[in-house]
Amino acid sequence: MVEATSKEPISVLPGFGAGEGSGQPKAGGRSAPSALTPRPRSGFVETEQVRDLTRRGLAFLNAGYPLHFRGPAGTGKTTLALHVAAQMGRPVIIITGDNELGTADLVGSQRGYHYRKVVDQFIHNVTKLEETANQHWTDHRLTTACREGFTLVYDEFTRSRPETHNVLLGVFEERMLFLPAQAREECYIKVHPEFRAIFTSNPQEYAGVHASQDALADRLATIDVDYPDRAMELAVAAARTGLPEKSAARIIDLVRAFRASGDYQQTPTLRASLMIARVAAQEGFEVSVDDPRFVQLCSDALESRIFSGQRAETEARDQRRAALYALIQTHCPSLARPGRAGAKPAAQGTPA
Repeated sequence: MVEATSKEPISVLPGFGAGEGSGQPKAGGRSAPSALTPRPRSGFVETEQVRDLTRRGLAFLNAGYPLHFRGPAGTGKTTLALHVAAQMGRPVIIITGDNELGTADLVGSQRGYHYRKVVDQFIHNVTKLEETANQHWTDHRLTTACREGFTLVYDEFTRSRPETHNVLLGVFEERMLFLPAQAREECYIKVHPEFRAIFTSNPQEYAGVHASQDALADRLATIDVDYPDRAMELAVAAARTGLPEKSAARIIDLVRAFRASGDYQQTPTLRASLMIARVAAQEGFEVSVDDPRFVQLCSDALESRIFSGQRAETEARDQRRAALYALIQTHCPSLARPGRAGAKPAAQGTPA
């Protein structure tokens, strides 16, 4: 995880705070968004897995290639992208993919008007009016990053429409950013030699995700990111929740076993482990099947992923609930004596 700063509102992701920004007014009346200044977070958990991914990513970036971290939700792609960007030692500009994002949102557009009105009454009984209105060109994030040599982090870029990214092809191949006719002052800019780009995306089977253009994908150095290993999940959970390592390990093993079972509609990730661990630490629950409050917490955090809002028969739901309870018994056993069973969560009503 990294910390970053900005004086102007932009798409800021979790883990970013306020502080100094890097944006400066541009010559000729152009305005541009501020950049973030990332720095490694003091409590960042860096395992061998993270160091390996960072090293591989930096190798591509230092060779001038745009980097793409691809993997399912909850694998830490965005955190990893920001961590790698911090190693570059350059200001960072962030874009978040969106279906409504267009080329103008990346490159820039004419924004606002400057009015000038002249009233001439040199002859007292004759009034002459002269009025002009001019729009100002505003650089948007891609243009600013290319012009200034910043690092661009484009999070979940496949959630934007493929045609939005046509402008990126020239940036990565010819190192030229071609501007629309409205820019007036210049039709293109040469990409700064320090400019780098890091993309993240989910696999294409995820809802709301577009297929990436072959032309763009061919220009990206893609590294697939899988779920973190147990050592990393345990280190993150212990560092961010305040639970003792032994208790955090029980929760990590429970969620990992639930993930391995395949008995769900929505994959349980490290976020589910952190959710359970943080609430357990905050409320003082025993991380054990002995504590019915902890059992209910696990049920609340994990059971919803089994059906993911789908209607289910009472018998099927009871079977899945019993399977989840068995996992809790196995990985969060009794603290008193072996074989002691804790209280099951209170029965819930039949789904609507």
